[in-house]
Amino acid sequence: MRTIDKLLVTTSCLAALFAAPAMAQDTTPADQTAAASDTIVVTGSRISRPNVTAAAPITSVTSEAIKLQGAVNVEDVLNRLPQVAPDSQQNYQDSDGRQRVKLRNLGFERTLVLVDGKRLGTMNGEDLGIIPTALIKRTDVLTGGASAVYGSDAVAGVINFVMDRDFTGVRLDGNYNFYVHQNTPGLVSQVASNYNFAQPARGLGVDGGRADLALTVGKKLFDDRLHLQAYVNYRQGDLVPYSARETSGCQLIQSVKDGPLSCSTSTYTKTGYVSPLSGPNSGNAYVNNPDGSRSFLPYSTAQAANPYDGYSFQRDSHRWNAGGFAQFEISDAATLYTDAMWFRDKSANGFPARVFSYTALGDTPYTVKCNNPFMSASQSQAICGTAAGTANAVPVDLRYRFSGVPDQDDTYINQGLRISSGVRGNFAEGWSYDVGGVYARNRQDYTTGALDFSRVNKSLDTTLVNGVATCASGTADGCLPFDPFSAYSTTNNAALYNYLTQGTYGTSTTINTLYQGVATVQGDLGKMGITSPWAEQGVAVAFSAEYREDKLESYADSVFRSFNGGSDANLSQHVWEGMAELQAPIVQHKPFAETLQFNGAFRLSKYNTNPKTFSTWKTELVWAPVRDITFRGSVNRAQRAPTVVEANQGANISYGRITTAYSDPCAPTLVSTTVDPKTGQQVPVYGAPQASRAACRATGLADNLYGSTTLLCPTDVGCTYRSGGFTVDPETAYTKTFGVVLRPRFLPGLTLSADRYLIDLNNSIGFNDYSYFSAGCAQTASDFFCKAFVRNADGTLFSNPNTNPTTGFIRQGTTNYYKSKAHGWDFQAQYALRLGDRVGRLDFDFNGSLSTLLGGQDSPILPVKDCSDGYFGDNCGQFIPRWSHTLRTTYSTPDRKLLVSLNWRYLGPLTNTTNSGDPALGGTAANARTTFYRIAPYNYFDLAVGFRVNEIYSFRVSANNLLDKDPPILANSYNYGLSRNNTLSARYDSLGRQVAVSATVQF
Repeated sequence: MRTIDKLLVTTSCLAALFAAPAMAQDTTPADQTAAASDTIVVTGSRISRPNVTAAAPITSVTSEAIKLQGAVNVEDVLNRLPQVAPDSQQNYQDSDGRQRVKLRNLGFERTLVLVDGKRLGTMNGEDLGIIPTALIKRTDVLTGGASAVYGSDAVAGVINFVMDRDFTGVRLDGNYNFYVHQNTPGLVSQVASNYNFAQPARGLGVDGGRADLALTVGKKLFDDRLHLQAYVNYRQGDLVPYSARETSGCQLIQSVKDGPLSCSTSTYTKTGYVSPLSGPNSGNAYVNNPDGSRSFLPYSTAQAANPYDGYSFQRDSHRWNAGGFAQFEISDAATLYTDAMWFRDKSANGFPARVFSYTALGDTPYTVKCNNPFMSASQSQAICGTAAGTANAVPVDLRYRFSGVPDQDDTYINQGLRISSGVRGNFAEGWSYDVGGVYARNRQDYTTGALDFSRVNKSLDTTLVNGVATCASGTADGCLPFDPFSAYSTTNNAALYNYLTQGTYGTSTTINTLYQGVATVQGDLGKMGITSPWAEQGVAVAFSAEYREDKLESYADSVFRSFNGGSDANLSQHVWEGMAELQAPIVQHKPFAETLQFNGAFRLSKYNTNPKTFSTWKTELVWAPVRDITFRGSVNRAQRAPTVVEANQGANISYGRITTAYSDPCAPTLVSTTVDPKTGQQVPVYGAPQASRAACRATGLADNLYGSTTLLCPTDVGCTYRSGGFTVDPETAYTKTFGVVLRPRFLPGLTLSADRYLIDLNNSIGFNDYSYFSAGCAQTASDFFCKAFVRNADGTLFSNPNTNPTTGFIRQGTTNYYKSKAHGWDFQAQYALRLGDRVGRLDFDFNGSLSTLLGGQDSPILPVKDCSDGYFGDNCGQFIPRWSHTLRTTYSTPDRKLLVSLNWRYLGPLTNTTNSGDPALGGTAANARTTFYRIAPYNYFDLAVGFRVNEIYSFRVSANNLLDKDPPILANSYNYGLSRNNTLSARYDSLGRQVAVSATVQF
């Protein structure tokens, strides 16, 4: 309650500051609204002008749709779009708490995120948590490349958050949502019962509360020339552990294809685990008898623990957002503007409080004395044998999960600041400018703890002092005795655990910073007479110059480094860019050419990490033969430059030994061994090399050395590799979109669109080890692979890594390799059906996406992988269905005081690649499964009801996943979606029905 109280105090203070007298409440008449919207800014262009038509498909999510959904996070909004590959970074256990988004499943790094047309931040530090959900006016999702307009990263598309900058008054938004789920026995609880794992109570449960409170204030001053806005937002989410859902009562494992199911188990039990490492029972494993008798039972799965019952389905989290927008119109020629956004998000991954096996901490076992007062005679006999009861110290392995002790948290604090400032205005006739920049800084502090091995041994070295168990070393450092020989021991409490972990909590910090300066000039050349003879609007142009620098700083304290290793880093990369854009109406309002317009753009980029200069461009054509039909098409050359991390990984050079069983493909292959009759020794029998003579020649090997035994890697140290030394070029994508938009006059209020998209990415950036190049060269003799071999004069691939050799190694590292592809169709429809002045209206909004090619080719020698038929698993990962859609139907009364909205979400079926029938995906007859190979189509229904009581107060109630549909069950789920909750959690509503109650007060 303290946090909420603070926010309410802040609310009252800001309300008093910004609230206008009731008689002077600002309003915007309808004619002013129309006038203000004459000039339209379209995502995907730097040119703003009246009546512009987008040449590339754009999907928009309005603020009303966000409110009807009851969204708390930006992730919640985007994950429901068919164009987005959902990824619930804020929820699942193993994430770092950031919110990111990826279009077309082409990766976070290939989706550019903007706020009002300017970059959110660096690609490495991106976190959508900084964006206040309550202030989003709309979210535009642009499909296809837009690098010519916005620069690097706009390959799969662009997501542009358009903020509400015209608000005046005071508005308080409150939202509280929670889950109402029916736990019923099913497959998971049936398997978990074999292990006596606790399961959630049957019946209806309520949990997972998330509170969101936002205050927005705005005021116009000095005849509306100065506009100020400010906001503050607090969000809190409750923990929902795996153990709260039947579907995640244990991690389902299927060790053999179509074999029996089991649960993941752990030896870290609350009864304790003891294994002597000497004496007659060395290597045996025991647990303490749960009856408290201080006797041992042989360890078996009957005593095993559930290792993931406390993992997070929804993480405990707290987030603050604050910021403001300001603009001051000095004159028509100069308007100053500045925006500031700040946030701080804290979330935690909880892990059970445990004493780890010594093998997790090093090579030295724990030691326990055979007269330890916590051991019974029988336990001492089992551990020490004939030394039982003596002061002898013997090695043991111990594992113990504490009872009633809070989890050990890995804590992530993500915080960021983004400032965008500049000046814009008009000059001459038909010309305008915008000169500004963005400063964005994201910081992540990751804090984790460990176990102090020496303190565990101190706590094990226990003696009796006046009949009380006490550390033999004394209590000067706070030592408390550890009792590993009793189940559920009350002495193994939080105080002991705090002692064992004291001084082990360390923090790693990563700071990503963006410096961006952009100057744009745009003009309507029609004012100068440059207009097509068949058009009314003149040619429009825009020119921009941009400087952008990405910096990454990473460091950690000594405690973190001592337990986790690693090294500090300070990296940077900058680019200079220039852009020109053109909009040329060719024909307007003529027969068979209501509109015919050509658009184009060209950009040059020069990075300090690459000696080359790179270019991107776009061409677009819009043709409307009549007002009812518009054809549109675009072709883009888009690029993604390596991030500052990738550029450094590519360039930084290090050497090492290949410790795996690797053989130079030009050396002879070992066929068998035979006995030398003279010596009686086993000698190898060699066959032909793996690679052809031509392939070996391409590696720089002389023909006379082909198949020579001198090329064999030394058996004791192996061959040598060199990582890095690459100049990583930008990825290049050729993206195309072609579509049609229908707005039939005979059916007012209807808009239909269908667009074909083709995204072909070349020179993908990624890490490839030596085996990628070695196998590729042996199979193709292509210079693409074979140039990775840098041989010594004698043809060998082994040198001393410590001497930084210039020859005698095979290369590996982050570099450009091959291709990724995403092809498909997007379909959109909107229809406003008026039911009469007294009845109201129905609005229909449809958004569907069909994937026809999704995958790529990792190298020239590998087949093209196509996952577009909804395949998941090996070679496809967690891919999107072939078809998915949303259809929202909303009824509103004539006065808009009542809204009732039903949203239908459809997710097409998914099939395991083992059953794809495509050998390139592993779909062979031998791999085909009869269990867990298909996920049926899913239909979700969301219902929302909104009431506007009066001009001041409105509230909404919504239920997402209204029918409380359970997620699909999938054994070995961690192999597919990096979560252990037996489903693809980011794609499906894993927690069940979500109810949201929200209200808005505005005055």
